[in-house]
Amino acid sequence: MADAPHPFFPKMEYAFTIAIELTKATYIEPSGIGQTRAAVYAASGTVEGRINGIVVPMSGGDFPLVRADGVLDFDAKYLLRLDDGAHIMIHNRGYRWASPEVMERQRRNEEVGPDEYYMRASPRFDAPAGPHEWLNRHVFVGVAEKIPGANRIHYFQVL
Repeated sequence: MADAPHPFFPKMEYAFTIAIELTKATYIEPSGIGQTRAAVYAASGTVEGRINGIVVPMSGGDFPLVRADGVLDFDAKYLLRLDDGAHIMIHNRGYRWASPEVMERQRRNEEVGPDEYYMRASPRFDAPAGPHEWLNRHVFVGVAEKIPGANRIHYFQVL
């Protein structure tokens, strides 16, 4: 019985990947709350997996807060257009952190290894009624890659 999974431990299933090209960041340093705020727009991108389509160019972006502890607290919202014509709004919240040296390399758009940083997202979707409603009814976890000038986020549906 010790090897049997607990009935309440979540299972996850790969759903799709969003690869998103980003504009250059604009910084508010310091913002009115005394920390650095940025604005980075969604220039373009693709969606591949159980859903397929594109990131609608310039339909939104990320407005991360650089916290005093060095954690990038991101808050992104943008629009997806799927191959069947459906539009879906995604709202991604999450964190990226690493050593100060790695964060600086990422800020300069240099490549870093996936084991050098943490970047996870918790998305919510606003999908129309019909075949994509499942996005509105499940919790997802995004495991993200920060690559020069872009992000690639792999989404897993919590079953």
